[in-house]
Amino acid sequence: MTAIPRQKPVFRFAPSPNGPLHLGHALSAFLNRDMAASAGARFLLRIEDIDLTRCTPEFEAGIYADLEWLAIDWERPVRRQSEHFAEYQSALDRLVDLGLAYPAFMTRGEIKTRVAAAEANGTPWPRDPDGSPLYPPDDRQRADFDRRQLLASGVKHAWRLDMSKALEAVGEALFWEETGYGDRGTIAANPGAWGDVVLSRSDAPSSYHVSVVLDDALQGITHVVRGLDLFHSTSVHRLLQTLLGLPAPVYHHHRLITDEDGRKLSKSRSDTGLCELRDRGLSPADIRHLVGL
Repeated sequence: MTAIPRQKPVFRFAPSPNGPLHLGHALSAFLNRDMAASAGARFLLRIEDIDLTRCTPEFEAGIYADLEWLAIDWERPVRRQSEHFAEYQSALDRLVDLGLAYPAFMTRGEIKTRVAAAEANGTPWPRDPDGSPLYPPDDRQRADFDRRQLLASGVKHAWRLDMSKALEAVGEALFWEETGYGDRGTIAANPGAWGDVVLSRSDAPSSYHVSVVLDDALQGITHVVRGLDLFHSTSVHRLLQTLLGLPAPVYHHHRLITDEDGRKLSKSRSDTGLCELRDRGLSPADIRHLVGL
């Protein structure tokens, strides 16, 4: 009998080009590259640029320059999310056809006002694991006729997952395999804690949740190594993978690099980028030391 060759494991590093890479990205990139090398695996780079407003070619070029400086190599070609919006739309269309997604018309301001009014009256508003208020039920409960009229009139809207219907469609408990920092082993997923998550917005053809699970499946990713801040998001990803018939990788959520106040590093706060550290004369070995490797 001829033995069937085992598929090589596949790891990926998937930054967004919306600012310079910082030490937190360096840790993730090093871990992905090191773990892939140890496993005899393939190592891919993916550019997650669905946010066409904040992502720029200059920041993307900076990612390549920083990784090359760190002596991190990857397979070519690089997958760029902005080149695959049609694939994400097809996934969204499937969820809509299954009756598991609905158009959501409330603006951020309207949501904020609704939450503030409820809490002013002493009613705590439910929040997701990141602390953001869950989306109000108005649009989920809206009559089909009203939805069609609003859509036909061109009102800006997002598409959200009807979490209750989605969980009912799955009809079973969801889990994932975790090998990372803190909890390990088989982890019970709790997607319901996130409420009706966004699947796409008027200003972004796909959400992170949709694009990441589809990309991981299409690229054959077997091991997802990413920051601990995305640990709870894995519950949503396991739900979408199940609904769309996609395979589940093994997950490894690593510790975060924090600033002196204990906050994780962030591009939005302009935390020190790798390019600036390089300009100060630090070496790649210095960067490995700074991130605790």
